Amino acid sequence: MDKNKLRIIVGILIILIVVGGFFAIRMAKNSSQETSIGEEYTPQEEITEEQERMASVNIYFPNKEKNKLEIETKLVDIREMMNIPYEKIFNLLKAGPKKDNLEKIIPKNTKVLKAYLDKDCLVLDLSKDFLNYDMEKENAKNNLINSIVYSLTELNEVNSVKFLIEGKEDEQFNQIYTRE
Repeated sequence: MDKNKLRIIVGILIILIVVGGFFAIRMAKNSSQETSIGEEYTPQEEITEEQERMASVNIYFPNKEKNKLEIETKLVDIREMMNIPYEKIFNLLKAGPKKDNLEKIIPKNTKVLKAYLDKDCLVLDLSKDFLNYDMEKENAKNNLINSIVYSLTELNEVNSVKFLIEGKEDEQFNQIYTRE
């Protein structure tokens, strides 16, 4: 009977050593992870000066099948956004999307003649080419307006957009448009 007690005691000790070792290893791993979290991250590649100057901008384009706006994020040089933010965003819209399921919405040859803020309303003076949008396409005018308004109101200082055509109000675009 003493041999059985001895076996039980040795068995219990072995189990305690194994379980204790398991928890000791686990605690050691956790503490090594904690120290690596606080360490400074070093990228594998050097970040170039040009990459440091890039910022993400959300541009809205109509989806060809769903007939609703979708976001395409584009990278732009921060210096351009500082100097001419409204023209830059408009020109990104005019250039069109990279995704195949989205469609270009700004009529060809449309130019920004002037863009300025009147309080929180962006006044966008465009060339008459802007009026050459596809009027026969369902929701074309709505998509055109919303694409521009949604993209430009991504800027904090812009809450609405007013369109002028060659310096004058046009009956087709005579409202102040806000994000719906």
